[in-house]
Amino acid sequence: MLLIKNRWPALIAWTISVAFPVTVRPQAPSASEVARWEQQAKNITITRDHWGIAHVHGKSDADAVFGMEYAQAEDDFNRIESNYLVSLGRLAEAEGDTAIWQDLRARLYADPDSLKAAYQRSPATLRKLMDAFADGLNYYLYTHKDVKPRAIRRFEPWMALSFTEGSIGGDVEKIDLRLLKAFYGGDRIDIAAASDDQDLEPRGSNGIAIAPKNTLNGHTLFYINPHTTFYFRSELQMSSDEGLNAYGAVTWGQFFVYQGFNERAGWMHTTSGVDNIDTFLETPVKDGETWSYRHGKDVTPMKTRTITIPYRTSSGTSTRAFKVYFTQHGPIVGSEGDKWLSFSMMWNPVSALNQSYTRTKAHNLAEFLKIFELHTNSSNNTVFADSQGNIAYLHSNYIPRRENSFDWTKPVDGSDPRTDYHGLLSVNESPNAINPASGWVYNSNNWPWSAAGGNSPKRSDFPTYVEKAKWEMPRGYHMLKLLPGRSDFTAASLTEAGYDSWLPSFAVMLPQLFKAYDALPATDERCASLAKPIEVLRSWDNRFTVQSVATSVAVFWGTDVLRRDSSAANAANLSLDDYVAQGRASPDVLLESLTAALKKLQNDFGSWQTPWGEINRFQRISSGIRPQFDDARHSIPVPFASARWGSLASFGARAYSNTRKWYGTSGNSFIAVVEFGDSVRARAVTAGGESGHADSPHFTDQAAAYSMGALRDVYFYPRDIEAHAERTYHPGQ
Repeated sequence: MLLIKNRWPALIAWTISVAFPVTVRPQAPSASEVARWEQQAKNITITRDHWGIAHVHGKSDADAVFGMEYAQAEDDFNRIESNYLVSLGRLAEAEGDTAIWQDLRARLYADPDSLKAAYQRSPATLRKLMDAFADGLNYYLYTHKDVKPRAIRRFEPWMALSFTEGSIGGDVEKIDLRLLKAFYGGDRIDIAAASDDQDLEPRGSNGIAIAPKNTLNGHTLFYINPHTTFYFRSELQMSSDEGLNAYGAVTWGQFFVYQGFNERAGWMHTTSGVDNIDTFLETPVKDGETWSYRHGKDVTPMKTRTITIPYRTSSGTSTRAFKVYFTQHGPIVGSEGDKWLSFSMMWNPVSALNQSYTRTKAHNLAEFLKIFELHTNSSNNTVFADSQGNIAYLHSNYIPRRENSFDWTKPVDGSDPRTDYHGLLSVNESPNAINPASGWVYNSNNWPWSAAGGNSPKRSDFPTYVEKAKWEMPRGYHMLKLLPGRSDFTAASLTEAGYDSWLPSFAVMLPQLFKAYDALPATDERCASLAKPIEVLRSWDNRFTVQSVATSVAVFWGTDVLRRDSSAANAANLSLDDYVAQGRASPDVLLESLTAALKKLQNDFGSWQTPWGEINRFQRISSGIRPQFDDARHSIPVPFASARWGSLASFGARAYSNTRKWYGTSGNSFIAVVEFGDSVRARAVTAGGESGHADSPHFTDQAAAYSMGALRDVYFYPRDIEAHAERTYHPGQ
């Protein structure tokens, strides 16, 4: 048990109470602003197809950005504002003092004055896009006076620089809030007791690119399968007369397609295991009221900044101010013994936003790699494909060059000059797989060493810090069974592969359960009580279906084993699959977990012989960001399972305090299969539906198709959009 106590109580500055109305209303724009917005809106056309998906076209790229922000706000303004409350460090203005520490963490980097200055020195083309981002949202608020923001009454262009990377969970979230609070808040915190319940669901995504030589018709194929919380992104198309034409998944409030395709190329990001976020142990030195730190023979004063966090109260708004400290490595975020902890991550918002947007206009691999030279796609790997037949797995785009003798997964001595960074690894120095002889690449958040089968990068050729993963993930084993040795892929067969029902973890783990059962003496009462469930599992093909009882038993059993032995598996530097397969899990644990699983199934559903589809459900009944579920209301059976068991079609589900059924909240969120030929063709599906409004017909109109893995046609070209148009309008109409 680790106890953290703040030894520097003077670091907290002050708290001020201010009488302030709790309800905020959009700031009234000037007449000239309204006139400008109305004029720009005439340059923009939004066409909603019969799935409610917005196809936004503008004369300029800036017009397209204005229109897509407006369209996103129509679908779910709450999620847009919530994302910016988090990224700007303003969540406490809406949710109260419980969010103060999250806001302080965000503001260590997203300082408004710094972002405003960064906006002013941004390239003119990027400033135009940021201006359009703010104008589109402000015009939406002006034309929808019934919408009441929780805190952001007016969007400013510089705000886009706080939220430049579209993945779920930014790098800044690696800062431990408990350590931050202990250091700056003067609290004594029992970290072990304060930790949340273990989250057993893996986070991440799948991406696959198939070269023409491995396809039936000689066209490049591309598979987009982000695994996030549901409704984290919208689906839309944005195009302009300046050459922009991108379709795909857009994180709410951002103005670029994060995972998607244009007429000639596609890009898919998967969460990386790269070790590119570091913590440094700083040696603090106090001289009077000034704190300094050691670096080699030098003693350098720390930089300081006062950060004031407003937070909502029952009677108005109060503020709490903090004097925070910075070294050359980054902000001080905690302490360990007599050392202070500084935090280093990629923070270059102008280049990051520029890279996120401009890559959507890259038409081939050469153009994409040129944009990659900005080195600001830090937390993701990228799978890429283009119509010229190029495919690529590209490892994290930001990797500091470091001394390889240090263990960078742990805090390193910041006073030792040998821990200094020496620039960044170039794209060519990173573990990529570009046009491999295998004819395919993939990533499922696993290491790069299997990205192209036998043509993958070799671990021995790279510094250890380029990848933290200790083992192959179950989804990786699954991919490696499906992709090699095929030259007959079609869009349909690639879709089938993405929904393949095999659960490789159980193929590895269940034999040890059978071994433990077979070793029981005949007098053991478990021989009889477990006989039927063991028989069901022995005859199972390790594939999910909604009718499968074995899937229910296996998932409940595996979940119990995971809760009992995951810590031991990690300590042994093994995945749970390998830990069990190697006989590290005791026979008693395996059998006790089966007994516990059967009991839970019996208690929750009346019989352990409950088909998987009666347990595993999709339900969308609330428009709130925090999901609500109700066993008494309509839900849909879902066959696919958690990525934890190697399910490529991921469905992260669990029971809630008021439910017995398991409801999904993460996993497959947007799925698309793209074929690049003389034209681009695609099919896709989004979890639930495009709209965030429960009274909209597009709130759940894709739910049934989603649960079956049935993809619909994507309308990309004007003739198809017009043929399936539900309505066409200008913003403000």
